[in-house]
Parts: sequence; structure tokens; C-alpha cells
Amino acid sequence: MSDATPNEHTPQDDAERIRLKRLAKLQTSASGFAAPSGSSTPAIGTSRPSSPKPPLPKVISKPSPATKKILEPTPTPLEPPIRKKAPLHLDLDIWEDEMITGVLKVTLDKSVAEQSSYDIVWLKPLADEMKSEAVVQSLRLNIDLIDRLLIARLEIDPKAMTDDLDFLPVLASLPPQQTIFEYLVGAWKRLNMFRTSLIKKGYTPAETQTALTRLDKLRDLVISYSGLTLQEPEMFPQPSGRLLGPPELVTPLLSLSTLSTPLYSSSTASANTLSPTDVELFLQDLARRFEPDNEIDEVLGDVVRQLLFHESLFRPEGLGGAVATWRGVVGGLEALVSVKSIAVMITRMPEWIPANATAANFEKLSLMGPLCRLSVFAREWPAIAQSYFSEPEKRSPQDLESSYASLRGTLKSLQGTLFHIFNTLVRAAPKSREAVLQYFNKIVSLNVKRAGLQVDPDTVASDSFMVNIQSVLYRFAEPFMDASYTKIDRIDPLYFAHSDRIDVTEETRIKATAQEASQWAEENRLSGGPAPNFISDIFYLAVATSHYGYQKTISSYIELDKHMEDIERHLSFLNGDGSWMGTPLQARIQASINNINNEKAKVQSAQYAYEAQLKDPELVFRSIGFTIFLSVWLIRQADPKKTHPNPLAELPLSKDVPMSFRVLPEYIVEDIVDYFHFATRHAPDKFELAGKTELLTFILTFLSSTWYIKNPFLKSKINDVLFLSIWGYGRESTGILGGLLNTHPLALKHLMSMLMHFYIEVEQTGASSQFYDKFNARRNISYVLKVVWNNPTHREALNREAENVDKFIRFINLMINDVTYLMDESLSELTQIHDIQTEMDNKEEWNSKPLEYRREREGTLRQLERHASSYTTLGRSTVELLKLFTAETKKPFMMPEIVDKLAAMLDYNLEALVGPRMQNLKVRQPEKLRFDPKALLSDVLQIFLNLSDQPEFMKAIAGDGRSYSKGLFEQAERIMFRRSLKSGTDLEKWRLLITKVEEAKETLEAEDDLGDIPDEFLDPLMFSIMRDPVILPTSRTTIDRSTIKSHLLSDTTDPFNRMPLAIEDVVSNTELKSRIDAFLIERKQRNKAAGSGLEDSMNVTH
Repeated sequence: MSDATPNEHTPQDDAERIRLKRLAKLQTSASGFAAPSGSSTPAIGTSRPSSPKPPLPKVISKPSPATKKILEPTPTPLEPPIRKKAPLHLDLDIWEDEMITGVLKVTLDKSVAEQSSYDIVWLKPLADEMKSEAVVQSLRLNIDLIDRLLIARLEIDPKAMTDDLDFLPVLASLPPQQTIFEYLVGAWKRLNMFRTSLIKKGYTPAETQTALTRLDKLRDLVISYSGLTLQEPEMFPQPSGRLLGPPELVTPLLSLSTLSTPLYSSSTASANTLSPTDVELFLQDLARRFEPDNEIDEVLGDVVRQLLFHESLFRPEGLGGAVATWRGVVGGLEALVSVKSIAVMITRMPEWIPANATAANFEKLSLMGPLCRLSVFAREWPAIAQSYFSEPEKRSPQDLESSYASLRGTLKSLQGTLFHIFNTLVRAAPKSREAVLQYFNKIVSLNVKRAGLQVDPDTVASDSFMVNIQSVLYRFAEPFMDASYTKIDRIDPLYFAHSDRIDVTEETRIKATAQEASQWAEENRLSGGPAPNFISDIFYLAVATSHYGYQKTISSYIELDKHMEDIERHLSFLNGDGSWMGTPLQARIQASINNINNEKAKVQSAQYAYEAQLKDPELVFRSIGFTIFLSVWLIRQADPKKTHPNPLAELPLSKDVPMSFRVLPEYIVEDIVDYFHFATRHAPDKFELAGKTELLTFILTFLSSTWYIKNPFLKSKINDVLFLSIWGYGRESTGILGGLLNTHPLALKHLMSMLMHFYIEVEQTGASSQFYDKFNARRNISYVLKVVWNNPTHREALNREAENVDKFIRFINLMINDVTYLMDESLSELTQIHDIQTEMDNKEEWNSKPLEYRREREGTLRQLERHASSYTTLGRSTVELLKLFTAETKKPFMMPEIVDKLAAMLDYNLEALVGPRMQNLKVRQPEKLRFDPKALLSDVLQIFLNLSDQPEFMKAIAGDGRSYSKGLFEQAERIMFRRSLKSGTDLEKWRLLITKVEEAKETLEAEDDLGDIPDEFLDPLMFSIMRDPVILPTSRTTIDRSTIKSHLLSDTTDPFNRMPLAIEDVVSNTELKSRIDAFLIERKQRNKAAGSGLEDSMNVTH
């Protein structure tokens, strides 16, 4: 053995020193560690002839000058008078012998083994072998022998039989159940103690470095055999009945729980097992040794597999169980990925993205899948819903909150750790970053069908898996979602042309055909340029995952609400009036009711489990934050200046929609709207910290510029979001946006115009359900208008809108049409409800009816009640709107194409409310049907009063031959007085109105006595004499201008051939008008002369 020459400090030495400092921190008892000596490790040299020692003077001569120098007076007074000890001398040969003996617990000297009671193993076969060799060997151990020493120790089998009495004590003293890996771990731990002791001793740098170099050689050997043992545990003799190979490293990894105390560690760590503080250092050594040529894949591949597919991740109780072994899996994985080379290795394993995996089994076959699918949803984890939310009908709010808090705390820790793991993988190397992106992309591509309306949940990824992945992606997005949007331009707006990572070829675009989208992509495709950055990848992957995953989970939760409503209706149907009690049918019906109640409990438990995650405040905040950012980004793409939100885009947007906006997947808009819809309804308080202004801006932008979105359902849903955002909650009586609608400059400027524009547009959406959809949309608008009506700025905006006569008249016409239909339907349904209830009130006759008849009538009643409730609500809201508008602006309501229709509608509904039919509207529990006849009548009367100073309106009422009568109006006056519906002043106005109408009626009757009218003078639709005849350009039909204008308000086609028609296209028939005017003059003169003659003939004087 040759002495090593002193070396300067190397980078490896510095790295080792850093590692030692980390070891010192992790090992709380490290300060007590020392190199084995005395009784623990006998001095080998004392039991055998020692070689001559170097002359003492030579050993101590070099430190002497240094010592003297320290004792000399110091020239500078600033230097503290501290005496430095002279560095100790290290006898490398003796130290090396002691170190190898202490680390490997082996010797070639029998006496050393005997002195240690065979704790140190006498390698007799190797000693005999070396004696037989020609070269004379010393019994002192050195670094050149470590290979032979270690192999000789590993080859000893404690179970072996021997006739050698000298060697028998060696075999008898070996731990019978100790595995090779445990022995090597013990050697590695002892080696670390020797290293710590060596550095603390303060030997000369050169000697210390030489010793460290020899320690590292032994370390490499121990780690090499440790890795080989993990791969091929049967290479050396092993005890029976023990788990060997990868499980031996998996067990200490499972002890690294980040969420609780170590699960597999005892209070006193074994000298031959890896404690939680040892694992990371051991993994680093393994990685350093086996990283070249990717040897680490073979060493740790099975360890990773056994850890990440641990059986605890597949237990029915999931993360809700009492034995939380899954937490150890999380901690172990964190330790593995903390070593960069291991992190990279994990992402190149075949199971990272398993070949031929399907959407349904990817989360069970991929390495990260089992961890990422842990959650609370009842479909995947029914045991959680059963244990946390059993007997849901008995759960108090406090009990529910306790369960929520427990589950949410666990979910928060799990999802935070999952992000930490993925983030560590991303930062490990470019290859692992790309592998993570490919992992997320694979999830998206496999689950494209998951967003479908009719999808079998067994064929796609679970809600649990998708929501956890969404949570990870939200956290990745947070760094570029700053409040000032300074990084928003780092997102590539042409991503779908520049990258093929996310395939959107089959997706519907916001406002482009598939051909237009394909052409745009081809025109903007990069040729040899850099791929989109990581920010762009994460942004678009988060959006896609939301569409295919998270939003579908929310949709499933909402479907549970509908299912619960169906169950309640079924229960109500089964219970009926209770007449089945005591009959032969009782047993069967009661059994059905019990089954339905059991189903109800399951659904309710599942609802609570969904709410534990979907309404988790932390997830909601992250979701709102991302959705807000996405909405701002989307408006920026629509903004011609591409500067939104600094400054805000100018509204309404340009009519020229940019192609880069048109070709974006429609699901971007859909997901924004859907999540806003969910959050405004289920978590409105979460907007209090941030997001109100952005929510308002998004709504105003796309409802004032509806031509940017093709899908009518999306536009209607934006309107729904506006409606939900004014629902009161807590102390906010006008909801999230009520205050902003009355104060924000954008709302004050654009809200009224936007509402009127959309009220008109929703009339024809092109959808098969447009007739019913429009009523819901307009109900929402009427509620919004009521919230802002007392604001003078908004009323001024309404008056400005009224100056656009054609648009405003169309708006009014649609309101009148709606009231006409809704009031007619609601009053009709109420009449039928009245009839059935009257029939049921006659108990004797009702009970005599067959059971099937009664159940059929009860079902009809429930259906009528649902419909009537909807119709009365919609009708009342539209009547209220008319009341507000007629009070504010009257002129538009007096236009010829409007006034007659308005008067007829009001007269008809007044007759229904106060005429003979009103008795048929009396129903039980009218409030259940949202029917308030007193308030409805008051609103109708108020519209009459608002317009009572308009002569045209008086004339229109008088001309309504179907519903108007003086007696009807006088009956309304009596009810008005009796029920105190109006003030005394209003009663006087009403009496005056009756007088004016009667006068107008007399005038009309006089004017209408025209005798026989030529057919060519009659309007072909109204059969009244035309006052302003016009010719329709395509059908060449002559019709009165007011008639065709009234028709075009609801239908933009020629009524005679269905061809497109605008009022500007009609041509005045001046020749016919002249003839009609002459006819009217002639008839009026004739009637006047006839009237004078009659008066003269009756004037008899004497």
C-alpha cells in the first residue's frame, strides 16, 4: 500500500463537505458519532506484530514551526490572542485498517473476531486463500482488499453447515435473518459515521483528503453492491421468509410521510435499516453511482413501480381510511424526485405513459395515476361517502362542515404535494419537463369524449383523477397570472397553429368553419421556428383539461341536483293523498317508498362528497382566478388593439371579428361561462376578494358584441350569469354585481343598450327550443332592469335608446308579444288547476273514483303546477318591465304598429283578472305557484294609468272590440277601491280614463260608418281600411304600412311568400292612397250631410 500524496481541495471535496453538513442536520445524534475504537472496534494492530513506526521527530517536526509561530507576539493588535492547535497527524495505514474493519465488520485476524465476540466477522476462507498465495500478506486491511473482503463477507451463509470448528462460531454469531441489503445499509451508515468523525478530528488537509478518497472508494463499493442487490437479491445467500430486493428500499421510502409521523419507523432506528433521515442521502449515493448510461433505471425501476402501485392506493377507503399508508407513498416519491437523476429516470420509465392505455385505465396503469386518482367522489370512492356522510338527512350543518373540513384538509395536502412532485420533475431537466407536458397532453387526448353529453363514465377518466390534475395545472399557471397581467403576452395566441400538442381539429370553433380553421393554421404554421414556451403549453393544457375534465365533473354534480328533484317528484307521486293506506296495495307501495328513500340517501351522500371538493374554498379561489385570467385573455384576442385590459377594450367591439379569435375552440368561451355560472350560483362570496370587475367586463363585452360568438346557447348563458350575479347572498342584497351595475362607468354607458340589444336578438336563436329559451333570457333581463331602474343614469340611457325608434319599437313589440303569450298560458293553467282542486275538494265523490284515475289527475295537477309557476313568474316579470317603461317613455308605445296591440293585450288580461273568469283563478296556496293576483292586477292597472294622458291610447282601447267594455273598467275601479290597490288620485285618473275612452269610442263609431268599402281598399291581413298603402317588393301585395311594420317586428319575411323583407324595401302606393283619401273624404261628407238632415227632420218647432 502506497501513501497518498497531499492534494488540493477539489469540487468533489466541496460537494462532500456540503453533504456532510446536510447529514449533520438530518441526524440529530450525529454529534455523538465517532469512529469505532476500544471495545466497539478493537485495535487490530495490538493483537498482531506491529510494523516499525516512523521516527517520532520526523512525524512532529513539521507542525513545530507552526506552533512556534503562533506563540510569537502578533504584530497587529486587531488579531485576537487565540492559540491555534497544531493539526493532528493521521496514521493512514492504521486508520485505514480500523476504518475497513469498522465499516464492513470483517477481519482476517481470528483474535480480532474473538475480542469482539464475533461481532466482527473472521473471514477464515479468505484468510486461508491469501495464505496459500505466494505473496506474503499482512493481516492488516487496506483499500486494495475491499473487493475481496466484501465479496467474502457477502458469500457467507449463516445457514451453511461446516465441519471446521474454528469457523463454526463465526456462522453461529451471524444474524440469521439479516438480508444482504440490510448488511450493506449498516456498512453505509457506519461509513458515514467514520466520515463525520474524520472531519471533526482536524487532521491536516492533505491527510484528510487522502482518507476521504479512500472512504469514497469503499462507499462506491458498498453502494454498487447495494444497487446490485436491489436488482438481483439472490446473488448472495439470503434468509428465508423475508421480502428481498426492491421491497427493502420501498419500506423506508414509505416511512417518509409528509403528512404524519413516519408510518414504518420505530422509535429507535436500527443500525442496519434506513431511517427517514438516511433515505435521501442513500438515494443520492445510488444516483451518483448508477446515473451513467442510465444504469439507475435497472436499480430503482422496480422500487418506483412497487412504491407507486402500492396496494394502499387501491383500498376502497382511499384517503379517508384510518391507515393512511398512501401518505407514505407521497413522502417516498418526494424523496425520489428530489434527486434530479432519479426524477428524470422516472419520466423515462415505460409506465410513465403506458403504451396502449385507455382513457379509463390510464390512471391505474401510469406511474402517477394511482396517486392522482385519490379523492372523495362517491363513484370512485364510495366508502368515503358512506363513512363521512352516512344518514345524510340527519346531518346538521355543523356536522357537515366538520366532515368537509377534514376531507378538504387532506385534499389540500395531497394536491399541494402532487404539484410539488410534478414541479420538481419539470425543473429536473428539459427531458423530464417535456415528459410531464406529454403526460398532461395524453390525459387530454384520451379523454376528448369525456365532455360529451352522453358518455359512459366507465369509458373515461374518473372525476377524482381529472380534478386533481386540474388542481396541479392551476398551480403551474399561478406564476404568470399576476394581477397586472404583465405576462399575458407570453401566451402564444397562435398556439394551435404553432403547436400540435393539443389536437383541436374536431372541435367546434367560436365563429369559424373547419375549413377556415384549417386554412388559418396552415397560413400561420411555424417553419423551423422555436416551439411555444412552457407558459403557453401550461395555459392551453389547463384550458383543455378544464373542458374535458373539471367542467364535466361540475356538470355531473349539477345532474345529481336534477336527479334529486326527480326522486322528490317520484316520492310525492307514490305518497299521493295517502288513500292507499290500509288497502291491499299498502305493502307494495310502502316497499317502493322505502327503496326510493334509500336511493335518495345515496344521492344526497354523493352530493355532499362532490361539495367537499367542488366547493372547497381553495379550489374555488384558484378556479375563479384562472377563469378570470382566461376571460381577460379572451377579450384581449377580440380587442382590435390587443391591449385589453390596459386600457380596456372599447365597446361595442368592431364588427370585423379577427380570424385568430374566430378559430379558437368554442370550449374556451364555454368553460368561462360554465364556471362563472357555477361560481355565481354556488360560491358568490368568493368574488369579494377579486374578480367582480372582470366578470362584469366579460358579460358587457360579449353581450354588447354578440356577433363575436356564434353559439346562441353560450350567449344566453352569459345572460344567465348576469342574472345570477344579482342574486342576493349574505348581506349583499343585489348580489355580486348589483353595486357595480349602478356605479361602474362601463355599465353606466353600455348596460341599457346591451340589454335591449340582447332582448331583441334572443327572439330568433335558430335553436329548436328558441320559443321557450327566449322567455328565460328575457326574465333575466327584466330582473336586471329592476335592479338598476332607480339609477337616473340608466333611465337617461333608456331614453337615448328610445330615440332609435325602429329598434325601440321592435323591443316594445316583443315585450307585448311575451306578455300576451305568458299571461294567456299562465291563466289557462291556473284555471285547470282550479278545476282539479275543486274536483278533489269533494271528498266523497273523489274517493269514489278509481285509484288509477285519481293518480292520473294528481300527476296532471303536479305537472300543471310546475308549468304555471314558470309561466306566472315570466309573465309577471314582463308586465313589471312594461310598467317601468311606460312610466319613463310613452311616445314609442303610441306608434300605430304598437298602440292597438298594447291596448288589446291589456284589455284581455284585465278582463281575465276582474271579469267573470276571475273566479276560475282561485287556487290553493297561490304563493306556491308564484301567483299574486293582487300585485299582477296592480301592475296592469298602472300601465293603463301611465298612458292615460295619451289620446292615441284612449282611441286604441276604445277600438278593441274583443275585450273592452265600460262595465269591465268600472268593475276594475270597484276592485281597485275595495282592495286599496291604488291611491285616491289614481282612482280619479281611472274614472277620467273611462270617460276619455267612451268619448273616443263614440268618435270611432261615427268615423267607422263608411258603408260598403271596396275590397282593394282593405288591408289583406287586418281587413280594415288602409290609411298608408304600400307594395311589397317580391309578392307585389298591397298592404297598410302599419300592418307590415307590426309584422316585421316579429318576423322579417314577406307574410305572403316568406321571402326576406325589410321596411325600407316597401314602395308607397301613392295612387291607391289618393283614391282611399278621396273615398274617406266623400264618405265623411256624406255622413255629415246625413247627420244634418236627420237633425233637421227631428227639429220640430211650433
